[in-house]
Amino acid sequence: MVIQEAPGGAPGAVEGRPRAAVVRDSLGVGVAVGLSGFAFGVTAAGAGISVLQACVLSLLVFTGASQFALVGALAAGGNPFTAAAGAFFLGTRNAFYGLRLSQLLALPKAVRPLAAHWVIDETTAVALAQPDRRSARLGFTVTGLALYVLWNLTTLLGALGAEAIGDTAAWGLDAAGPAVFLALLAPMLKSTTERAVAALALVLGLGFLPVLPAGVPVLIAALAAPAVLWMKGRRSPEGERS
Repeated sequence: MVIQEAPGGAPGAVEGRPRAAVVRDSLGVGVAVGLSGFAFGVTAAGAGISVLQACVLSLLVFTGASQFALVGALAAGGNPFTAAAGAFFLGTRNAFYGLRLSQLLALPKAVRPLAAHWVIDETTAVALAQPDRRSARLGFTVTGLALYVLWNLTTLLGALGAEAIGDTAAWGLDAAGPAVFLALLAPMLKSTTERAVAALALVLGLGFLPVLPAGVPVLIAALAAPAVLWMKGRRSPEGERS
């Protein structure tokens, strides 16, 4: 991916923000989140997943919250198909990120399949935070590269070192992935509708957790968005824009 200089701009800068500032912020996110791959590796090993399986998950799936959801459901004794379904539906949010990023980044067709693999919460957040296309491309690329390399490396180290650590629940490592996801999501909940969806999803997920098999509460929580939008449509005057 080529990042061009702004017309008439100084070397080492992109339009809107200095190149160094974009790279610094992107590396900060990539490194901070990438290190939590260690927690995933440990948690996966504790769920009975082999080192090879954990590494393949990180290489090919590469969406932390879904990976944690999958191994968490398996560790709780959930059905593998239910666990996979929950992880799949949790990961579908990346498809919606892709719709927005495709317009923002406007990447050449040749690199779109590769870039699609890096469309996750962190790369989306960094790209959307930039003031222009060129800095968004740079932020997306640096964040994606740093996170992909570190996440996979620390997954391997975590899976290999799981026996030395012992019980992952005692260390709280199984909560690292969800905690990172929530920390990134919270600042993005700006409208009343977004906050209502998040709150209802939380209530549904936690409410059904004690009574449904592992992995199913995630699927139930996904109903929060259409439910809130339906209620909002009912309350809005006919013909009024949402």
